[in-house]
Amino acid sequence: MWRSLLLKGTTCLVQVAAPEFIPQRHFTSPMLRLVTQRLLYRPAEAPCGLGFLGAGYILVRSGARAYKRDEKSTVEFPRSPITVTEIKQYLRSKKISFHDGYSCLHTQSIFLKVTSKKDRFSLFIDKTTGQFLCKDTMVEGSWEDLQDCLEVKQKEGQDFLSPHVLPGYPERMEEQEEMERELREVQRIWSSSVSLADVPEHEAQLIKTMFQITKVSNATLKKFGVRLFKPTKSLVFPWFGGPDSSLKGVKLLSAQCTDTEKVIYNEATVPKYNSYYNLFGLPLVGHMDSEVVLTGHELDTLAVSQATGLPSIALPRGVSCLPPILLPYLEQFKRVTLWLGSDVRSWEASKLFSRKLGLRRCSLVRPGEYQLCPVKALSQGKNLSHIIKASIPAAHESIVSFKQLREDVYSELMNTEQVAGVKWVRFPQLNKILKGHRKGELTVFTGPTGSGKTTFISEVALDLCMQGVNTLWGSFEINNVRLSKIMLTQFAMQRLEDNLEQYDIWADKFEELPLYFMTFHGQQNIKTVMDTMQHAVYLYDINHVIIDNLQFMMGQENLSVDKFAVQDHIIGGLRKFATNTSCHVTLIIHPRKEEDDRELRTASIFGSAKASQEADNVLILQEKKLVTCPGRRSLQVTKNRFDGDVGIFPMDFTKSSLTFSATIKGKPKLKKITKPQNNELKELEKNKVAEKKEQVEKEKQ
Repeated sequence: MWRSLLLKGTTCLVQVAAPEFIPQRHFTSPMLRLVTQRLLYRPAEAPCGLGFLGAGYILVRSGARAYKRDEKSTVEFPRSPITVTEIKQYLRSKKISFHDGYSCLHTQSIFLKVTSKKDRFSLFIDKTTGQFLCKDTMVEGSWEDLQDCLEVKQKEGQDFLSPHVLPGYPERMEEQEEMERELREVQRIWSSSVSLADVPEHEAQLIKTMFQITKVSNATLKKFGVRLFKPTKSLVFPWFGGPDSSLKGVKLLSAQCTDTEKVIYNEATVPKYNSYYNLFGLPLVGHMDSEVVLTGHELDTLAVSQATGLPSIALPRGVSCLPPILLPYLEQFKRVTLWLGSDVRSWEASKLFSRKLGLRRCSLVRPGEYQLCPVKALSQGKNLSHIIKASIPAAHESIVSFKQLREDVYSELMNTEQVAGVKWVRFPQLNKILKGHRKGELTVFTGPTGSGKTTFISEVALDLCMQGVNTLWGSFEINNVRLSKIMLTQFAMQRLEDNLEQYDIWADKFEELPLYFMTFHGQQNIKTVMDTMQHAVYLYDINHVIIDNLQFMMGQENLSVDKFAVQDHIIGGLRKFATNTSCHVTLIIHPRKEEDDRELRTASIFGSAKASQEADNVLILQEKKLVTCPGRRSLQVTKNRFDGDVGIFPMDFTKSSLTFSATIKGKPKLKKITKPQNNELKELEKNKVAEKKEQVEKEKQ
């Protein structure tokens, strides 16, 4: 079975998110190409067409619509999930020797001649997915592909197979032209860039000050091949890869000063961001090196390398995602120190990535007041070697004491805002109650039929996704095309049917969001859904999963089992998934039948009490039915395990943009619902007793 073109599992809309170091904006390669071409080759009298707006750029587009369907934008999900035990059993049955690595199995490549193999175990098989990669020939594929290759090799009695035996995706002419244009763009940017050593000293010092790398020497910049792209005053980080170490791409980092004198950094990559897999610093790592420091940004890698002399590598997508395809390149290291940044998000990413890399070899640099990100620590004269030596092991025992938790508790007390989670931009009232969106929690959301549950939760998820929260949608009630249309309308904040000429502009921006969809529709088996969620978390480091809705996962279960027991089983599985993967799960559940004039309560959630008991947050979309106009909607938080605050606030629905976040006239105050204290209860009881006595005395008179 050759590589499938129609793949089950999840559909990837885009695979990009911002690294921790900077709140930057990423540009797709076509946009970057237009920018650099206009900067380099525009006539003197021609306007550039590039302006500044806040932290980003405005690029005026014209001409015919040029939309290209991306046939590769799917997540490859195995038809039958494979286990590492099954992989080992199969390899032993074929008499293939292998080494058991940290995240991969190592074996000799079947794509090399026997005389050239020696003892090189250059073929790596991912223990979780079965995906393989040959580092010598750059051949990669699924576990099914590798099985087919081994069967062909054994059947035909060959010593090795040609690297071209696996057919790739059929590339259309326009795709080939796009790749060629990107390669030419890479060469043009690289050839137009200069070494900072060749720049006048005062100008080089200004550039270093702009990027906060005054302590980084020109020798270090030259060692890593960092250059300056003068037209945009951008640093250029090269991507050298492949057996021949050829130039495969570049990343440009530019700085911009806002009106508030705050410096904002922007990144752009060629090729486009979801095809950029540069482990910056890897070419400088020797074959005998057994220790490495992983950072979240290229500038941090420069600082670590210069201050400690240790091998240092920057992850291409920072704290957003660690693509499994990069794991084989990190297998040689016996000790991996993750120093991804200085905030809580970096700390959470470090713990998540260490699971992929192998807990027993990973150490984590805990963010703190005196342990900044590497480039800032270097600029402040900190001892980076001591910080790395003080890193804590990622592996932990099942039982811990407060001594081991002490630093974690202090970190939460010191970083209360970051611990509270990602704040909503469109729903400030929700921030006042829930404080933020946190990883590892389970949120149950309900509301009357037809009240707009899916529309509302899609905007809530979109708000977070626009801030870099990797999101996976499981919509079993409406198909992905309609859901994408709703989210795109909410993203553009306008009715695109009336502005079709703007569709491509908004669609291009929407594609840059870290948003993924499951391809399921209708009733689904819970095991299949959970396997897909687990697969997506491993591949794309998903932080938020939305399930719409619970009832569609109950139809495929055994009909002889009580439906409430089935629901409890599903909710228990989702609770365990959220905790184990540190992923927030939002579960939509239909309410039980209630009177139209009655508001929904926590007890109105369909099924047993397990849903509200297991949930960290319970949200109810209330709708007051009106005869003369659409119903008035409000959002009520009836459970908040983080700090106990609950409350309700009204919302207006704007039909043209399908948003609930429009400003409400009169600015109604947030109504908080608080439980009465013991003293208050006693006073209420006394008042009631006093009233009853007065009534009795009046009756006697």
